[in-house]
Order: sequence, then structure tokens, then C-alpha cells
Amino acid sequence: MMSSTNEDPFLQVQAEVLTQLSQTRPLFTSYLRIRTLTTSPQNPELISAQKELETSLTSLTDDLADLIESVQAVQSDPYKYGLEIEEVARRKRLVDEVGNEVEDMRDELKKQTSQGSGTRTGTSGAFEGPEGEGEAGDNYAEFEQQQQIHMMAEQDQQLDGVFRTVGNLRQQADDMGRELEEQADMLENVDGLADRVGGRLQTGLKTMGTVIKKNEDGLSSCCIAILIFVLILLLVLVLVL
Repeated sequence: MMSSTNEDPFLQVQAEVLTQLSQTRPLFTSYLRIRTLTTSPQNPELISAQKELETSLTSLTDDLADLIESVQAVQSDPYKYGLEIEEVARRKRLVDEVGNEVEDMRDELKKQTSQGSGTRTGTSGAFEGPEGEGEAGDNYAEFEQQQQIHMMAEQDQQLDGVFRTVGNLRQQADDMGRELEEQADMLENVDGLADRVGGRLQTGLKTMGTVIKKNEDGLSSCCIAILIFVLILLLVLVLVL
């Protein structure tokens, strides 16, 4: 799981595990419900639900083992794999929670196996119906309570993540607001400087125009005087000659 990869393999397997877990929970709930209602461990519907649950748990356990191995590999040096310590802690907490839930489901399956071998008494094959039903009902209610607690904990974690995201967005908005205010002040300063430079430039152009105009008038007078002098000189030469 190097940081150079475009997509973290752990996150891919994590998504698959969470999907399988969400599919396994209804199977487990259905299994407990059927076990509570039936009085015979050989009930076809119960056996079918048990096998389906075992298959789902087996697949889920295999993928979970990959996640556990991945977490153990990066725990010693998270930065080597481009991970923060908080992310590694989150991954470990995830695999622990999923592992505990899977273990609870397997424990319930083991109870069914032990109950199936001990529900017959003597040679008559009679079932201990009322006691078995009461115990199964208690197990089902306990599991439902655990599921609700687990779901509430997940919702709390999601809300915490949302709150952190909102806080980060608010901080970014505040930073952007301050930057915009600073840029507005800079633009005002630039506008003022441009106005002053423009005024000075206009004054300089007017002064330059006046100087040029005066120089043009003086040059014209000089040219006329020179022409008059040349004409007089020519007239004198003509008279002399």
C-alpha cells in the first residue's frame, strides 16, 4: 500500500468487507428469527439460513484477514507507506470492530450447534422447546441491542467526520475572506498611486507642450530676422554692383 499508487488497495478491500458485512447482518438477523420461531434444529428453513450465513461469514473472514495483515504490516512504520498515525489507528479500529462482530455471529452459530446436539433427551427424541425458545429469544434481543449500539457508534463517528469537515471548510472560508480583504486594500493603494502618477504625467505633458510652443515662436522670429538680413545684404550688393 504505497502512497505512490493511485488507489489504496486497503480501501478497496475495506469497501468490499463493509459491503459483505451489510449483506451478512440481515442474514444473521433472519437466522436468529428463524431459530427463535422453530422448535427443531432439523428445520429445513433453519438449516438453509445457517448454511447461507456460514458461507457469508467465511467469505467475510477471508477478506477481513487481508485487512488485518495489511494493518499489521504498516503499524511499525506508517510513514514508510505514506500513512498518518491517525489513519493507521482508524484502520485498526475498523478491523477490530468488524472482527468482533463476525466473532459474535460465529458464537451464535456455535450455540445453535451445541443446542442441536443437546435438545434431544432419552430415546424418545423429545425437544426442550420452551427453554430453547426462551434462550434463543434472549440471544436475539441481546444481538439486536448490540447492533443498535454499533450502528449508533458508527453514526457518531460519521457525524464527527462531518463536523471536522465543516470546521475545515469554515476555516478555509475565513482565510479566503482575509485574503480578499488584503487584495482589496492592495488594489485601492494601486489605484491611488496610478491616479497620482497620471496627474503628474498630465502636468508634465502640459509643461512640455508650453515649452515646445515657446521654442517654436522664438525659432520663427529668428528665421524671419535672418531672411530680412539676407534680403538687405542682397539689395546692398545689387546697388554696389
